[in-house]
Amino acid sequence: MARFILSELAERLGAQLIGDADCQITSTATLENAQSGQISFLSNSKYRKFLSETAASAVLITQEDISFVAPGVAALVVANPYTAFARVAQLLDNTPAVACGIHPTAVVDDTVVLGDNVAIGANAVISASVQLGNNVQVGAGCFIGEQASIADNSKIWANATVYHRVRIGQRCIVHSGAVLGADGFGFANERGSWLKIPQTGTVILGDDTEIGANTTIDRGAIEDTIIGNNVIIDNQCQIAHNVKIGDHTAIAGCTVVAGSTKIGRYCIIGGAVVINGHMEICDGANITGMAMVMKPITEKGIYSSGIPATTNQEWRKNTAKLRQIDQLYQRVKQLEKQLATVLQAQDADHQTEE
Repeated sequence: MARFILSELAERLGAQLIGDADCQITSTATLENAQSGQISFLSNSKYRKFLSETAASAVLITQEDISFVAPGVAALVVANPYTAFARVAQLLDNTPAVACGIHPTAVVDDTVVLGDNVAIGANAVISASVQLGNNVQVGAGCFIGEQASIADNSKIWANATVYHRVRIGQRCIVHSGAVLGADGFGFANERGSWLKIPQTGTVILGDDTEIGANTTIDRGAIEDTIIGNNVIIDNQCQIAHNVKIGDHTAIAGCTVVAGSTKIGRYCIIGGAVVINGHMEICDGANITGMAMVMKPITEKGIYSSGIPATTNQEWRKNTAKLRQIDQLYQRVKQLEKQLATVLQAQDADHQTEE
């Protein structure tokens, strides 16, 4: 179990330390449930009441919250408690290794190139001409296809599938059930029959990228599907062929991105969003959950189209009114025509009088 004294954490975070410098910290917790030996944080003032009641040994706070800390609780004062908490959580992380050593049931082709300290779990299959970098961990039951490459310090959790020629960068995490490099949905219709188009591109993941459980990223039809550096994609997302996602973009669960879409850098895309094919989304766009993107987004901002839930009775009333929109539109157009006729007649009468 990892443990640090507060002075060590303060040094690593560049934080101001208030309280016992030798206090030992072994894990993280919420303000409400923290106990001795744990550290918590406050990043939202509406939870400030818990700061004065917490049983944590230490808290991460801003300068403005020093006076609210419970007596006897040490504090690390930082500019951003949430990012500081993330760094402390990484230091204290006790997640088990994906795999340890090379399991005797793993199938590793003779042509595979292994870096130092590679670990491969039970029943994993590493195909011909694969390259695994230093400290790569491949979990039990994984399949790594021919000529795929996984760079240093990346982790592939159990039962993930990496197809042929897929390239994964450094320090990436691919969670269980993810499929990288399956064929994109490419077919040509010939008089009612579907002709499969071989998908000859691949998938390229940049460095420090994380792919959620059961997410699928299709290989490119001709060119590659490219996921940039430090991109985070949640569970159960579908990324179609030829999609390009810029660095530092985040995509929440169950989102669907259709083929040949280009998503910029630093975008935030909420859960269950649907993005039509061949769209372009500019840098810094923020798309809220359940939105449907049907045209390009060219300006940075917040975009929405999902309808919030309401009572069934209210929804039925609104739906009934929605069905009348075309009829109301036609009535308004007719009234506008009638008004224009009246105004023209009035103008004519006025000119006659003059």
